[in-house]
Amino acid sequence: TGLFLAMHYSPDASTAFSSIAHITRDVNYGWIIRYLHANGASMFFICLFLHIGRGLYYGSFLYSETWNIGIILLLA
Repeated sequence: TGLFLAMHYSPDASTAFSSIAHITRDVNYGWIIRYLHANGASMFFICLFLHIGRGLYYGSFLYSETWNIGIILLLA
């Protein structure tokens, strides 16, 4: 969804709001793509915070091998 939105978005300060209005009103199904993108990004961060919280609760950070694998996966 982000790639589709990027094709129609203008990051200039004077035209950013109008490009969002253009996506929402004029692009076919632009409003639903924007809705899916916003909710998908929110769900990604909710899952990320739940994963971090679970790791803190179970003490997974104490195991250096698990920690290193997590960092490698994050950077990959």
